[in-house]
Amino acid sequence: MSRRPPPVEASCAQHVLLIDDDADLLRLLSMRLKASGYRVATAASAVEARSRLGAERFDLVLSDVRLPDGDGLALFDEIRQQHPALPVILITAHGTIPDAVEATSRGVAGYLTKPFDSQALLARIAQTLQLGAPAPAAGQAADDGWRADIISHSTRMHALLDEARLVAASDASVLIRGDSGTGKELLAHAIHRASPRAAAPFVAINCGAIPEPLLESELFGHLRGAFTGATSHRTGLVQAAHGGTLFLDEIGDMPPSLQVKLLRVLQERAVRPVGATRAEPVDLRILSATHRDLDAALATGQFREDLYYRINVVSLELPTLGERREDIPLLAEHFLRQVARKYGKELSGFAPDALEALAIARWPGNVRQLQNVIEQVCALATTPLIPRSLVERALRVQPIEALGYAEAKRRFERNYLIQLLKLTAGNVSDAARLAERNRTEFYRLLQRHGLTPDLFRGGSPDAER
Repeated sequence: MSRRPPPVEASCAQHVLLIDDDADLLRLLSMRLKASGYRVATAASAVEARSRLGAERFDLVLSDVRLPDGDGLALFDEIRQQHPALPVILITAHGTIPDAVEATSRGVAGYLTKPFDSQALLARIAQTLQLGAPAPAAGQAADDGWRADIISHSTRMHALLDEARLVAASDASVLIRGDSGTGKELLAHAIHRASPRAAAPFVAINCGAIPEPLLESELFGHLRGAFTGATSHRTGLVQAAHGGTLFLDEIGDMPPSLQVKLLRVLQERAVRPVGATRAEPVDLRILSATHRDLDAALATGQFREDLYYRINVVSLELPTLGERREDIPLLAEHFLRQVARKYGKELSGFAPDALEALAIARWPGNVRQLQNVIEQVCALATTPLIPRSLVERALRVQPIEALGYAEAKRRFERNYLIQLLKLTAGNVSDAARLAERNRTEFYRLLQRHGLTPDLFRGGSPDAER
C-alpha cells in the first residue's frame, strides 16, 4: 500500500494560473491551492489564459490538456516561447503513456491523469516550484535584493528576470542582447548578485571603448618591460575578477586578434599576461553583452564561431523601452526622485498629461534616454509638479499623438482611399474593385471623407498625416 505524501504548504505567496473549462474543478483546485498559501488566478479557455499571462506574472501554470478553444500542449508551446522559465503542469482525463512521454519530452514539468489525489498534486506543484527557485548562496538574501536596481512591473521583464535568476545559480556563460540603453550592465550586475559568486568581484570592461593596442594589456595584464611604457607589473581585469564575474560589454566590438586570446583563456581557465612565459590559473564566470547582431558577424567572419558558442551558453534579450511602456511612469518617478535628491529640489512628481507625454513618446535611446530626459526636466523645473510643456521641451521631438479608436479608424480609412485613388488615377471602378466593394458603396465612402475622384486624375492631395 503506497503512503500518501504529507500535506504541502507554499513557502511564500507564489502565483499559480489554473486553466480548465470545468468550473467546479477550478473552484475546488482554487480552494485547495489558496489553503496551501498560493495566490491563484483562473482561466476557462486558452484565450483567457493568454490574456492573463500577458497581464500578470505567474510562478506556475496548471492546465487541462483539452480546452474549449485549443489544445493544452499547443498552449504550452506558446508559453514556452513567451515565458521560457515558467513551469507548466498538464492534467487530463484521457491520458496515455505515449501522451505523457511526448509532454515530458517537450519540457512539461508534470503530467497528471484525472482523477488525481489532491495532496499528490500539491506535492508536485511544490517540487516543481522548488526546482525553479534555487536556494540562495551562503550570505545571500533570499528576497528580490539581487534585482533591486531593475525597476519594472512589466510581465515581459519579469519573465526575463525569472530566467536570469535561474541561470545565476549556475556558472554558465550568458550573452545579454539588447539595444543600447536597455540596461544590459544592470542585468549583468543582477545575475552576479544572485549567483554563488556574489561576494567575489564583479569586473566590467567595455570592449569598444578601449583602443585595440591597450585592450590586451587591460584584459590580461603585463609584466614590467613587456613593451615600451610598461614600467611596472600590471594585473589584468581577467585576474582581477578571479573567483567572481567578468562582464565583457560590447563584446561584438572586440578585435579578432583578442577574440583568439580570450577563447584560450576560457578553454584553459588560465591567463598569460603580456610578456610572461607561463599562464596562471583563473576561476571566473563570463557575462557578455552586445547590441550588435553577432549572427551576422559570424557570417562575415568578424566574430569567431568557437568564441561565440563559448560565451553564448545562455542568451537573454532585453526588451526595448517601447516594448515595456507600462514601465515608463514607474521609471520616470524613480529617476525623478533620484535626480531631485542630487539637485536638492523638492519635486512632487509629474502632472498626469506630462506622464502621458512620456508614455507615448518614441524612445530610440531606451531607458538611458528616459533618464536623461528626466534629469533635464528636473534641472529646469521651477514648480514642484512637472508640467507637460517641460517634458515635451526635453524630448525635443513632437510626441506621438494619442488618438481614440474612432479617429484612428477614420484616418486610416481616408488614407487607404487616397492611396487607392492614386493607384488607379481616380478610376472609381478600378479602385472599388481593389477594395472589394461595389461602386455605390465606394462612392459613399468617398463622400464620407470628402474625396473627389477627379482631383486624382490630374494630381492628388497629400495624405493626412
